[in-house]
Amino acid sequence: MKWSVHQLRKLQSKGLTIDEKVDLSDIVKRDGEIRDISPVHITGRGDIFSTHVTFHLRIQGELILPCARTLVDVPYEFDIETDETFILTSTDEETGEDVHYIEQDIVDLQPVVEELIVLQVPIQVFSDEQNPEGAAPQSGHDWQVITEEDQEQKVDPRLSVLQDYFKDKKD
Repeated sequence: MKWSVHQLRKLQSKGLTIDEKVDLSDIVKRDGEIRDISPVHITGRGDIFSTHVTFHLRIQGELILPCARTLVDVPYEFDIETDETFILTSTDEETGEDVHYIEQDIVDLQPVVEELIVLQVPIQVFSDEQNPEGAAPQSGHDWQVITEEDQEQKVDPRLSVLQDYFKDKKD
């Protein structure tokens, strides 16, 4: 996932095809919400020009994230399609698109791919299991988790006297 500018210029006439599985387990240290990540499958091609390289990528994999309710592991699959452009030579022209500038004549896709994956992490994920093993407790001393349905059906004890008030008026 790293190429020197010299290597890319040699591939300019042939083109560059990408089909790799990459271990990005360092992403777990970068984002505290990500518990684990499977090897990421990256496919695509690179269009190499004299001034820039444009990668057309598809990034697929699976993240393990905590459930927002129970904190159990929830698998979350991602499938990202993106076009990323790297500038090979410094020019004074302004480009109207998002571009990446290379450092020390090396084009490195890994930081870009990691950033795209971190941006795909949803704010909340929920487990489909009803009572998963290892889940956070749903009740404790003087407290319990209340669902929205329970909240709608429950009447505040301070107002329970008013509930009978309207029954007497109808009779």
